Amino acid sequence: MEHELKHGDEPSQARLPLSWFRQSALPLAPQLLGRTIVRVTDQGIIRARIVETESYVAPHDKGSHAYNNRRTKRTETMFQKAGHAYVYLIYGMYHCLNVVAAQEGQAEAVLIRAAAPLTEHDESIMKRYRSLNSNKVVNLSNGPGKLCRAMHIDKSFDGYDMMDGEEMWLEAGKPVWPSRILCAPRINIPYAEEYADVLWRFYVADDPYVSVKDKQAVSLATHERMIETFGSEGFSWT
Repeated sequence: MEHELKHGDEPSQARLPLSWFRQSALPLAPQLLGRTIVRVTDQGIIRARIVETESYVAPHDKGSHAYNNRRTKRTETMFQKAGHAYVYLIYGMYHCLNVVAAQEGQAEAVLIRAAAPLTEHDESIMKRYRSLNSNKVVNLSNGPGKLCRAMHIDKSFDGYDMMDGEEMWLEAGKPVWPSRILCAPRINIPYAEEYADVLWRFYVADDPYVSVKDKQAVSLATHERMIETFGSEGFSWT
């Protein structure tokens, strides 16, 4: 990683618009790859490039917290307007960051599983929050719990509006094209039954910050995967 990005490699700092998040979580998840999470902290501003995501699509997806349109104190955020953060706690100690998708009331979300710091400056702040002394920096944020700790994201951000918020938001970054995206089953959801093996986890091929690499993963740039994910083989984005 370079201390400063080379000229021409700088990702766009334009905020992603609300209209962009109103699509379903399934096509949104791969489109979030390469985008930038921005977090304003007491230690400084952190920017990290998203490299791994998972789609959760209620009401039919048994892997979703809002399966069968289940509304609880925890899941209520998923029914909010797109672009809000859905943050929950797992194992009583790890927070997970999701982006609410689709139309208000649909309960769809994308889990941000892993992200890579953009510069050594971002990395240094993230290491401080993780209390990480290891030189193996790929362990810094290669998982949803690690990512939230490294970017100082906790339950207080549940329901946070990332469209207008000044503490956390998403920028356009540099999108990753389908030829560089792999699709695999989501992690640790055997309870999802027939939805346990759907290829709704997306990650950047060969990126060291990806949490789990699947030898059976398939390219998004195939007819079957493009049709299932986007409904069209000719889908493209900017």
